[in-house]
Amino acid sequence: MLVSQFDFDLPDSAIALRPATPRESARLMTVDENGEIGDHHVADLTRLIRPGDILVVNDTRVLPVQLHGQRNREGQCVDIEATLIKSLSPVIWQAFIKPGRRVRVGDIVSFGHEGSASILNAIATAKDDDGLYTLSFDHSAEDMSTRLHKIGGMPLPPYIRSKRSEDEQDKTDYQTIFAASEGSVAAPTAGLHFTPAILETLTAKGVEIAQVTLHVGAGTFLPVKVDDTRDHKMHAEYGEVTQTVADKINAARANGGRVICVGTTALRLIESACDDDGVIHPFADETSIFITPGVRVRSADILMTNFHLPKSTLFMLVCAFSGYETMKAAYAHAVETGYRFFSYGDTSLLANRSGIDAR
Repeated sequence: MLVSQFDFDLPDSAIALRPATPRESARLMTVDENGEIGDHHVADLTRLIRPGDILVVNDTRVLPVQLHGQRNREGQCVDIEATLIKSLSPVIWQAFIKPGRRVRVGDIVSFGHEGSASILNAIATAKDDDGLYTLSFDHSAEDMSTRLHKIGGMPLPPYIRSKRSEDEQDKTDYQTIFAASEGSVAAPTAGLHFTPAILETLTAKGVEIAQVTLHVGAGTFLPVKVDDTRDHKMHAEYGEVTQTVADKINAARANGGRVICVGTTALRLIESACDDDGVIHPFADETSIFITPGVRVRSADILMTNFHLPKSTLFMLVCAFSGYETMKAAYAHAVETGYRFFSYGDTSLLANRSGIDAR
């Protein structure tokens, strides 16, 4: 399909800059098996999710990889900011740097407050054709981690950072209650809607929780630069599904429960771990799976996900999952009725209708 087919008009006013307070008050759109749209709130999850269902959640934890500092070249210092996006080793990272024209290979860069014991020092050792830098930090792995947690900020996506800077509140807001396994540079944002009270109610009524891990990369936010979806190369992200978790998901489905993926990251991971019969197997590898209309999703029955960017791979995924025409209509409804979009926005609960486009 053409990438232009996944475009839609989205006013700036629809972009959420902070999460709803309380989180249960966020809006929730449902799309059922017949493609019918319903309007609810996150608090209604305790009614919409049934006993015997299983929630597949991503337990990755976001690293504070947003850094502010300076480039020092022959005594001349200029301000820069960097977003670490992929760890090549504990002390070597690939990074986006702004403004990129201010940094050359061989430059020394420092992040944090001058004179602080927590300052991070690095050398720019490479720059690729896409403008991505490699930074080699002058610290031990343990020291690097300690300093990063003291001075780093949350890596808010570009559509939020273009309107405001990250702050201390984001260190809480941009982390799910499932966060345990550190390694992401972006949050699995559907999970941001869950609170201890909602989880307690769901588990009390017999809903199971299965924790998988997919470390979200910055490729989630990269624009699709080709005209045809067949020409797009997906970014790879590392994920794990244990034998115990695979067995738990398979048992829930065998007993008549619905597999509900909380977020596109959880869905992409268990679909990567799924065979043609819909059975989930253990998985520990990178996945670059690209789910577009025509792909039949076998691993999950329901997807909970926020509202995504026009022409993004994530909007393509929801169109594959619930039907292209259905999701175009659902997003038009969301814009018209004031749903809040993107990472801190409202959410949706979508039925698997991928067979419609797969036939």
